[in-house]
Amino acid sequence: MKKQLHLGAFLNSAGHHSAAWRHPDAQADAGMNFAHMLELARLCERGKFDFVFYADALNVHEAPPEILARSHHYIANFEPITLISALSVLTEKIGFVSTASTSWSEPYNLARQFASIDHISHGRAAWNIVTSAHDAAAQNFGRDQAIDHHLRYERAREFCNVVLGLWDSWADDAFVRDKAAGIFVDTSKMRTLNHRGEHFSVAGPLNIERPPQGYPVLVQAGASDDGREFAAEFAEAVFTNHLTLESAQAYYADVKERAQRFGRAPESLLVMPGLTPYIGRTEAEARERHEYMNSLLDPTLALSMLSGWLGTDLSPYDLDGPLPELQRPRTGSQSNFENWTTLAKRENLTIRQLMNRAVGARAKSFTVGTPVQIADHMQTWLESGGADGFNILPPYLPGALEDFVNLVIPELQARGIFRTDYTGTMLRDHLGLARPARTPDPVALGVN
Repeated sequence: MKKQLHLGAFLNSAGHHSAAWRHPDAQADAGMNFAHMLELARLCERGKFDFVFYADALNVHEAPPEILARSHHYIANFEPITLISALSVLTEKIGFVSTASTSWSEPYNLARQFASIDHISHGRAAWNIVTSAHDAAAQNFGRDQAIDHHLRYERAREFCNVVLGLWDSWADDAFVRDKAAGIFVDTSKMRTLNHRGEHFSVAGPLNIERPPQGYPVLVQAGASDDGREFAAEFAEAVFTNHLTLESAQAYYADVKERAQRFGRAPESLLVMPGLTPYIGRTEAEARERHEYMNSLLDPTLALSMLSGWLGTDLSPYDLDGPLPELQRPRTGSQSNFENWTTLAKRENLTIRQLMNRAVGARAKSFTVGTPVQIADHMQTWLESGGADGFNILPPYLPGALEDFVNLVIPELQARGIFRTDYTGTMLRDHLGLARPARTPDPVALGVN
């Protein structure tokens, strides 16, 4: 049997292109339009995607008002845990991944929220674990600046161990609800965590039954060395951002090897690069669609976004000159900085050229072509050790997602590398991940 592709749909407001909301066919109020969000989730379910994924931001984009006025990302969006709870009861099979921060959340609340959604959805919930790198977010939670990079991951490790311990508060069969005997719960099958650590003090137990999946699926997107170690220890699906097959292969091999050092099988961690497809029935049509999207991009906004990713205000520099030598920023995405500074040097790009390449795609990989060409790209990465699947980032919504479902997915199915129907009911079934047994002793989990 051919290796099977996993697919997620990253549904970001009106779409992933930085000018998505300006497309004539885009839903401009997408981030606050529940009917639109439900339509997209059901479209993904029709396409047999493994899951729908929602990112989050805990602050408004840091920019002067005249620039902020032109940006649609993370400024008018539903809170994603609330959103997936609602969407899950109006769908049947597709999984839902919500982002939540270990820097600005508490383990007990978060464990309870995701356990609740896993029950409400009958086992289709997943947590995208982030550590929140921006000072502006920190300032909404009582701090002047973000926690330093390494310390964020130390906190995240303890946070996740506590959450896993809380999800194991009760055995799967603890709640007997025996009316005749008058016994609601078998307390011999209850565990009190009593965690005392460097960052958290949590007594437990969690006041909800063990989730249907054992644990909701754990998702992460770290690319730094700390991020890779964290993914290898905890993540069951990891989202990556690679511009070339070679860098994707190197990451894939590295993170799988690291997982084995934690005693995990390589197949227990799925690597899913982000991919924005520009699809046309001909290659010329696909290129025309890509060029049209870029024509909607506001250059002032684009320069501001690139400056933010690179941690340097680029406005004083000649846009038609080379990118200056830059210092790696203290906060923000380390992988974005590395990807785009490396590309600029390798291809000798001017700031303007880099801006047009990076900002339209919001610093993610993209491919332009026919359904056959898009499928070729995905199959090559799948079979060459660069990916176990992809997180699809439609440039605008709903049209670009409809094109993928109607044109690319049938091509993938015809090649025998993607399902024609769901074979299970839970997200772990879709992803081929085992249901974790309850850890017999919290000390073995590292929480005491």
